[in-house]
Amino acid sequence: MKLLIPVLFLSVFLYAAVKKVKVYDSFVTGVKGALPLLLSIFPYIAAVLMMTELLEQSGVSDAILKFLEPLFQALGIPKEIGKLVLLKPFSGSGSTALVDEIIASYGADSRIARCACVCYGSSETVFYIGAVYFSTVKEKKLALPIAISLFSSLIATIFGCFLCRIL
Repeated sequence: MKLLIPVLFLSVFLYAAVKKVKVYDSFVTGVKGALPLLLSIFPYIAAVLMMTELLEQSGVSDAILKFLEPLFQALGIPKEIGKLVLLKPFSGSGSTALVDEIIASYGADSRIARCACVCYGSSETVFYIGAVYFSTVKEKKLALPIAISLFSSLIATIFGCFLCRIL
């Protein structure tokens, strides 16, 4: 398994050599096409990262979590993963760190850790993906796709926590 990627690269280079393709020139051409995309995406990603940090540092995320805690409990979402449910749409790496903390605190086989893992695995970083996908679109109608994505993530979390309770 360790050799899969090196063998894949070697195969591509050998195929290019047989077809007489200039690999380096092709690579440089591809990078030139990627730079404008990177420049168009960067402001959106920076905005999502700053917004996430501002919510955390200002205490707004804690206030939102306290407000939503009774709703989460009514929906079967353990209060211990409430922060993960709020953070996951914004930050994948922050969510990974939270899952790691939850597993360390409650144990890998606990219901809370299983719910955290299901929540992490059943949703996506909605705002990050939205920033990437919609950065190149001229007409930016983001409200409906983001609302649907957030709702889908919530339903997946509720259903996942339900399954963790009965299994």
